[in-house]
Amino acid sequence: MDGKLHLGRRDFLTGAAAIGAGIAAVGGHPREAVAQILDTGIDAKSVLAKVKKGEALQVGYAQTPAWFYKDPKTGELLGIYKDLADILAKDLEMKVSYQEVTFANATVGLRKGDYDLFGSSLVYTVPRGLVCNYIGPLWSKGSLAIVHKDDAKKFKTIADLNRPDVTFSVNAGASEEQRMPLLFPKAKMMAVAGQQAMAAEPVRTRRATVYVTGDSDAMAFARRNSSWANIVDEKHPFDKRPNTWVIRYGDAPWKNFLDMWSAYVIANGQVQRLYDEYIAKLT
Repeated sequence: MDGKLHLGRRDFLTGAAAIGAGIAAVGGHPREAVAQILDTGIDAKSVLAKVKKGEALQVGYAQTPAWFYKDPKTGELLGIYKDLADILAKDLEMKVSYQEVTFANATVGLRKGDYDLFGSSLVYTVPRGLVCNYIGPLWSKGSLAIVHKDDAKKFKTIADLNRPDVTFSVNAGASEEQRMPLLFPKAKMMAVAGQQAMAAEPVRTRRATVYVTGDSDAMAFARRNSSWANIVDEKHPFDKRPNTWVIRYGDAPWKNFLDMWSAYVIANGQVQRLYDEYIAKLT
């Protein structure tokens, strides 16, 4: 052959439809013939059906360092999971559209159908798992605590933070809002609305004692705010849990596809490669 044959998903479907039309022209049964060629068993209401229709993949996200964030200088969307979402769209031969939300309303927007996938680093909690369908998981991470550098000598281990005179600042809607009261029952809690990093501001201004977030997020944040931020016992993250993507319940084909696709990008090293690249760049 003089050239290579390239057949994409939509090219295949178009060709299959043409074959079906040819069968109809010679007196066959067009509905049955096309059904045999095109029927994949995927519900027409599934997100996967968008592949055949040529529609865009809608991805919601909330900003969190390293995983899904905007470059402060250019405004460009970057991050481990942002790049991974681009890879998913490329594999599906789909365009992708991104919609920014906060963690507080992330699952609400997903259930309303505002997007097909919440692509930020959403740490698993049981309440979230009851309303949204976690995939994979793509990764698991622990948490790290950030205090003001003036308090670095006072708080050398995580256990030092479980005191009545300590106030935790957490992002409203983030998993830490539910987890920290269980892990540090003696301490006080403060929830701050908005994007993830806004919960660190009370610690910077000394209105709170400690800000807790994911391990990689904390390392990236501390590097950008080295003038005041200090990580408590950085080598020992605590409360390790899966952090991955979520979709709506009820779309089994989409869930099954994403679970296997997750295993694929983990096995071939794409997730680890992206993680290593961003952590090296940000920390």
